[in-house]
Amino acid sequence: MSNIIAIVGRPNVGKSTLFNRLTESRKAIVDDFSGVTRDRHYGVAEWTDKQFTVIDTGGYVANSEDVFEAAIREQVVIAIEEASVILFMVDVVTGITNLDDDIAQLLRRSKKPVFIVVNKVDNTSLENDAAVFYGFGLGEIYTISSMTGSGTGDLLDEVITHFEDIPLEDNGLPKLTIVGRPNVGKSSLINALMGQERNIVTPIAGTTRDSIHIHYNQFGHEFMFIDTAGLRKKTKVKENIEFYSVMRTIKALEEADVVILMIDAVDGLESQDVNIFHLAEKNKKGIVILVNKWDLVEKDNKTMKAFEEQIRQKLQPFTDVPIVFTSVISKQRIFKAVETALEVFKNRGKKIPTSKLNDVMLPIIENYPPPALKGKYIKVKYVTQINATSPMFAFFCNLPQYIKEPYKRFIENKLRENFDFSGVPIQIYFRQK
Repeated sequence: MSNIIAIVGRPNVGKSTLFNRLTESRKAIVDDFSGVTRDRHYGVAEWTDKQFTVIDTGGYVANSEDVFEAAIREQVVIAIEEASVILFMVDVVTGITNLDDDIAQLLRRSKKPVFIVVNKVDNTSLENDAAVFYGFGLGEIYTISSMTGSGTGDLLDEVITHFEDIPLEDNGLPKLTIVGRPNVGKSSLINALMGQERNIVTPIAGTTRDSIHIHYNQFGHEFMFIDTAGLRKKTKVKENIEFYSVMRTIKALEEADVVILMIDAVDGLESQDVNIFHLAEKNKKGIVILVNKWDLVEKDNKTMKAFEEQIRQKLQPFTDVPIVFTSVISKQRIFKAVETALEVFKNRGKKIPTSKLNDVMLPIIENYPPPALKGKYIKVKYVTQINATSPMFAFFCNLPQYIKEPYKRFIENKLRENFDFSGVPIQIYFRQK
């Protein structure tokens, strides 16, 4: 099971501020009004070499008739069910409220590791006020200020002791995960690729309780499909189907080498797809985009180009991703999808010899050096590829601190032009020589 932290609590206790701090992003909107977070946010965070996913949930309001608050309640319940660790956030200034009691009751039933996170403890005099939260009977309390970040380190030290080391049975075969919104044709694609020769397909019960690993060995290709089973079984609420599918997707993502993101040609790329795409990118997975139901789209000779352009526009800045147009029903280009995914897998493990890297990249850098800053010139001396699961490059120079983001992007584009890294996120570091 993948390691997921869910941040829960009543409205306006600072959940989104903590989410932004843990994921080092500003994705969640923060405001003094309650009920700002209605959509869920998913982010990747890291602490002492352990990566995990953080989910920011909306404020939980029990027994409310409000349609938004009812939907948020459902999603908080799903997040609690799927999370490995729950951070129950409370506010030291307000103390314990009835809403806090309702959530505490919910968490007692969950049988999950719960951390009571007392927020807004900005000075030592408030430390004593926090003791009142021991009254929940949920164990240890952790005082933090999500605004300044104080106390979050101690909290995370404790949280990661509850994470599982995910044992992946590594048989060396590429692992491809098909992800996408409900009803885009994921299961149909797997069925179409498998055909009827069941003897070649061996479903191995997954390492997680909801992934099925399917061993594919046909037409000269051998790999593992990771299929997320039971995408919509646990909840009746229609709006939360999407939320539940994302929870499952996160788990399948963790294990994949290459993520095949399937979208519906009729609906186009929606915000949920973009979320999943960026999650795969942050996890440094290979990515292929599959546009299914292409047979249902009215076409002329420019349609495909325009559609591709539209997708790349939404995926910026990482746009070097193969896009394959398919129709699973008519089995159009489904094998091309698999071949493309296996090429991306190769790109992800590609190692460029240091001599070749320097021969290609140093003349480019010499012609287009990094801009000088405060009269100081930056000289790049040497390039090497770092040994890692996905492509990482170190550029050694005299003043790495002066290199700005646009120049890093320029270098990445030149690497992509000269060496095929299609579908794979690249990491670039400038280091002191």
